[in-house]
Amino acid sequence: MNKIFFIILLLSSSSYLFGQRWDDRKNCIVDEATGECVTNTLLTALPFMHINPDARAGGIGDAGLATSADPNALHFNASKLAFVENKFALSATLSPWLRNLNIDDIYLLYLSGYYKVGKDQAVGGAIRYFSLGAIDFRDEFGNDLGTGRPNEIEITGAYARKLTPKLSASLSAKFALSSLATGRTVSGTQIFPARTFAADIGVFYKGPAGSSGRRNYLSLGAAITNLGAKVTYTKSTTRDFIPTNIGIGGNYEMNFDDYNSLNLILDFNKLMVPSTIPQGHPDFDANNNKVADIREKPLFSGVFGSFSDAVGGFTEEMQEITIHPAIEYWYDKQFAVRMGYFYEHALKGNRKFFSLGCGVKYNVFSINISYLVPTNINRSPLANTLRFTFIFDLGATSTADN
Repeated sequence: MNKIFFIILLLSSSSYLFGQRWDDRKNCIVDEATGECVTNTLLTALPFMHINPDARAGGIGDAGLATSADPNALHFNASKLAFVENKFALSATLSPWLRNLNIDDIYLLYLSGYYKVGKDQAVGGAIRYFSLGAIDFRDEFGNDLGTGRPNEIEITGAYARKLTPKLSASLSAKFALSSLATGRTVSGTQIFPARTFAADIGVFYKGPAGSSGRRNYLSLGAAITNLGAKVTYTKSTTRDFIPTNIGIGGNYEMNFDDYNSLNLILDFNKLMVPSTIPQGHPDFDANNNKVADIREKPLFSGVFGSFSDAVGGFTEEMQEITIHPAIEYWYDKQFAVRMGYFYEHALKGNRKFFSLGCGVKYNVFSINISYLVPTNINRSPLANTLRFTFIFDLGATSTADN
């Protein structure tokens, strides 16, 4: 059966949030017809750059800023790579997309790896590929425009180094390209690929904690990811922000004996992009040029001003933070069972789900599996879908240069 997708490109920002306004009494955006609060989700281009590609993190509510290092640290916090014990490892993750709709050609593929180049430093690289499958394009009158295969790709390189025996830092560089309707014309406007360069900055701390003598550890991590140039799919001078994110997280590792350990994990994340302003608010289009002012903000004022630009003030800024609590149990560092929760405020997307996962290590090979269970009517593209990560720890049988 043919699959018809309608790709809506924001060629003019004056088209969104019709019939909505900010209500000072309710402290939210309301629908003028019903008077009820409505979702005010943050808007970005290239959202695929923000998708968690790792099944292990998928089993702990998409947390990963301060967990133990593996090749997938390149997505969350590359500074963890400075603490890896083995010389070399590779990872591959397959995330099926929209399987609940019986679609089998949309998926996210993530390949990553690291190499320890000395006692205190490591380098890593990753490729992210998002396939949107075969799409039948049609114009506004329903006429067939042919079939295309939209796709997006990101290439990342990272360097991590220990600054002290307990603290490390990292710098990553990445290139992203999004080709959704390249070569086609929408309402007389030609569509081109969107391209951007971006960077990640991360720090990571790991040290012993407690006085029980049971080798407990406290890990803390923080990272700014996808800090890069705005993009456009047309020749327009108005460009859109990519999903720049800031996150902080912690992990308390309790080793009860030589065989049993438990990780208590908690992450917080916030997109560093301008908060959406409802049409009708004085700040929506203050210069009356028919383009939303948030799209016209320069890169750095938009990114670093994102902590204080919400029309709802501090309350709305706090609503933009997602919370990721989780636990992870290990037996003999070979068998893992995981559970986590992802929380997003009801007015900022309302994504809420439990996640379950497990992992097995054997010699140089590891496999992680995760399963997502939504807790509201907002269905995730990964709902009730198994996600797999395979890790080949090729340095596990040799001694790393420590």
